[in-house]
Amino acid sequence: MLEEVHIRGLGVIDDAVLELSPGFTVVTGETGAGKTMVVTGLGLLFGGRADPQRVRPGTGRAVVEGRLTVPADGRVAERVVEAGGDLDEDVLILTRMVSAEGRSRATLGGRSAPVSLLAYLADDLVAVHGQSDQQRLLRPERQRAALDRYAGAELNRTWTSYTAAYRRHREITEVLDELTTRARERAQEADLLRFGLEEIAAAELRPGEDAELLGEENRLAHADALRVAATTAHEALTGDPAAEVQADVVGLLAAARASLTAVREHDTALASLADRLDEASYVLSDAATELASYAESVEADPARLAAVQERRSLLTQLSRKYGETVDDVLAWAEDAAKRLADLEGDDDRIEELRAEEAEVGARLDALATELTRIRVEAAERFGAAVTEELTALAMPHARVSVRVTTGDGFGPHGRDDIELLLAPHPSAPPLPLNKGASGGELSRVMLAIEVVFAGADPVPTFVFDEVDAGVGGKAAVEIGRRLARLARRAQVIVVTHLPQVAAFADNHLVVEKSNEGTVTESGVTRLDRGGRARELSRMLAGLEDSELGRAHAEELLTIAAADRAS
Repeated sequence: MLEEVHIRGLGVIDDAVLELSPGFTVVTGETGAGKTMVVTGLGLLFGGRADPQRVRPGTGRAVVEGRLTVPADGRVAERVVEAGGDLDEDVLILTRMVSAEGRSRATLGGRSAPVSLLAYLADDLVAVHGQSDQQRLLRPERQRAALDRYAGAELNRTWTSYTAAYRRHREITEVLDELTTRARERAQEADLLRFGLEEIAAAELRPGEDAELLGEENRLAHADALRVAATTAHEALTGDPAAEVQADVVGLLAAARASLTAVREHDTALASLADRLDEASYVLSDAATELASYAESVEADPARLAAVQERRSLLTQLSRKYGETVDDVLAWAEDAAKRLADLEGDDDRIEELRAEEAEVGARLDALATELTRIRVEAAERFGAAVTEELTALAMPHARVSVRVTTGDGFGPHGRDDIELLLAPHPSAPPLPLNKGASGGELSRVMLAIEVVFAGADPVPTFVFDEVDAGVGGKAAVEIGRRLARLARRAQVIVVTHLPQVAAFADNHLVVEKSNEGTVTESGVTRLDRGGRARELSRMLAGLEDSELGRAHAEELLTIAAADRAS
């Protein structure tokens, strides 16, 4: 709900604040006092076209700021947070600035935002109906959505089933398109996978085989050097048996041990060193034995070396294609086998999907036909109801109808295009709303539509300008009565010059110019009962202090109050 609107530098409005309330609020004032600028300001606040000529001369820019309450867990609040704005509990601040040079800027919840975002949020916040405004309900998608809500629970149940079928049908279609249109690419992929799997299978790879072969190749390639090194180390430890004098490490170590053993009992420190020499002797003896065994085992085998090198060459070729190591190559083969199984099963899958596509398509067709039937019935009821409302709104010969056009393809909401049509008199052909009515007539048509849609359309605030253009008397009373009826479910703001309409309001704001010809903060006043009677008298007779006018105004207020109460 709109709580407050602050307008500065717009038309005749210098600086004015409108404090708004729930229910039906009416704005009145003398001709040229600036009433229409209120609607213009609201239009700017919700993303309307910026006209620099509306900027008050000398001010440099026009600024409109709005204070709204929105549900903290609703779609509007969510979108504001996504845009980086903030809410003060459930209060949202919108600002729109238009410079005299034509530049436009908007803020949303304290954060700069594109003007298009204000227009986007307006669909959930306000419906502005004025002669120069682009009507929300003139857009085909809004007309379809409103008619669907008007159709009620039956359509909602069918649409829920249709949506599920439509989503599944799209999924099947997308998969089939991929499977059929990319058949050549998938066949080529399958051939490459088969070749790779056959090549890897023929190699009979073992995990870790490449590391083992590398070690074996190094030993075979350096067999002589390894044997000489082992023999030399062995002789250094144990000596050469053919030599007359033993000068080996083990022999020298034995001599050292013997010299210490003879005196170890005289000093514990020396005994400890003797023990360490014993340990070293055992270790070196074991090493010497193993070196001798190793030296005997090393043999040069050119044939085995060639076989190992050939095997490693094969592994290198496979690694270049499928992975850095043999383990990587085996992992690729495992994944490739799974992918190949999927590709080879495409033909069976295509047949299954085509069968399911036919089944889902038949169900989708039946549900779309049911949606069309429900919409056609709702359209007839809706057209009759709006036409009846127009009769009471001084358009007795006008007729509103809904054209339901059924196409061939399925869409998210069925196969139907919805368009509201108006025939202003019996001999006129039905035309789209914006082509079949004048500005004043269009406002009344919109009022009739909104009254019929009340409860089905979730917009919380409605703004009407010139809704009573060209009418008076009983028709004006009916307009006021219907605005009051609409205000039971939403906030309604109306700019009017008819006392019969103003009498039905819950709240009455009057706009007055100052002596300098501008509207200032003190120029927008909320009227009490006495003030309302005085203002209605002015609107009736042009004389605020006329006793007859005041009596008539009091009568209007009493009748309207009784009507609202009932």
